[in-house]
Amino acid sequence: MASTFPANFVWGAAAASFQIEGAADVDGKGLSVWDALCRKSGAVYEGHTGDVACDHYHRWRDDVALMRSLGLKAYRLSISWPRVMPQGAGDANEKGLAFYDKLIDELLGAGVTPYVTLFHWDYPLALYNRGGWLSSDSPRWFADYARVVAQRLGDRVKHWMTLNEPQCFIGLGHRQGTHAPGLKLDWPDVLRGAHHSLVAHGLAVQTLRESCKVKPSIGWAPVGVVKYPASDDPKDLDAARTATWSAEEKSLWNNSFFSDPVCLGHYPEDALRTWGNDMPKFTAAEMKTIAQPIDFFGVNIYQGDPVRAGSSGKPQRVPRAPGHPLTSFGWPVEERALYWGPKFIAERYRLPVVITENGMANNDWVSADGKVHDPQRIDFTRRYLRQLRRAIDAGVDVRGYFHWSILDNFEWAEGYSKRFGLVYVDYTTQQRIPKDSAQWYAQVIKTNGQELDASTPSSL
Repeated sequence: MASTFPANFVWGAAAASFQIEGAADVDGKGLSVWDALCRKSGAVYEGHTGDVACDHYHRWRDDVALMRSLGLKAYRLSISWPRVMPQGAGDANEKGLAFYDKLIDELLGAGVTPYVTLFHWDYPLALYNRGGWLSSDSPRWFADYARVVAQRLGDRVKHWMTLNEPQCFIGLGHRQGTHAPGLKLDWPDVLRGAHHSLVAHGLAVQTLRESCKVKPSIGWAPVGVVKYPASDDPKDLDAARTATWSAEEKSLWNNSFFSDPVCLGHYPEDALRTWGNDMPKFTAAEMKTIAQPIDFFGVNIYQGDPVRAGSSGKPQRVPRAPGHPLTSFGWPVEERALYWGPKFIAERYRLPVVITENGMANNDWVSADGKVHDPQRIDFTRRYLRQLRRAIDAGVDVRGYFHWSILDNFEWAEGYSKRFGLVYVDYTTQQRIPKDSAQWYAQVIKTNGQELDASTPSSL
């Protein structure tokens, strides 16, 4: 196995506006659906809110300095739609745009390349009250917002993503009701919202290409629902591939329902059969808009499921052994997902792959020595990155890796109870403490992956 990654490999970390910025009603920012959900009794762990979060809105210079000290090559951030356009449409907010102006300049000055996500779930409350993603106007609203951002930042920002995890903001937000806006809709409305989000993606791609002064490189960042073969048997490999692309269950936790329209220009046949008359009416023109060419396939991968060929010939999930390792979120540690996920995606869509999120929630606290020791996160990340390197060695064109996340932050419905960061945040004092994993990841970056083969992390 190779000891390094490609010479131009992009090592980064990620965060999202609502999860770190705070300043919920500062400098003209409008409310988002997440601001509203946080005020609903019982919706978020212990009533936590994003009002202050990591106070990144006021501490961005220090946070960029942290990124620079770790040697990050890139930082994936998201723009807060209601900070830029308080009503979601209409007039832009100059102070909101100025914040991102300064942040982008600071990143570039620190040698950290910005990768900008247009939408990471903080949908403007004013537009939600006008129908939100269910409104046929929503794609146009999103394109107008994309134009404002592109015209302001597109002279310096080259790398863009449109939507983050539509499976979550549609599935969890509009079907299961556990995320904002907290709805439990019937399938026809859920699927209509999903379709509008895909049209919005396509219009945003068009808008970025029209409005950016620097030629943009554009992708997106869906959830990667990975199924991997339980053995080397070719039948299990075929079963895993079939399961990875299946849309035969009435669930949005799949890959093809969202990604086939974007990359192939049509909904998968099994999805059309699964939902039947619940599927929204759509036109050939809309599908053409959705399928605007993108430059890379971003994907967020945290876990996977082992699959084998069942006696019926259909894929069959293999139960995990009792005691299988879990993160503090209860997610299984499945490092092979970072081999098979990129491999299957590249095979189907013939696009370069960027891992836009990968990481783990851990039970971190400040030890008596004043440091934060998180050996589990180091071990987790080492395991996953070795599998990603294996995919690259197998010929998969993987361009970059973004660790989730740079800072501990507001973890949506879980509030501040889950810590994903490379950097510990004391939410009372806003003190930042780089964890052991941050120092280790800095060595991974510095050695372009050679640190993955060290028996003992050199930074500890």
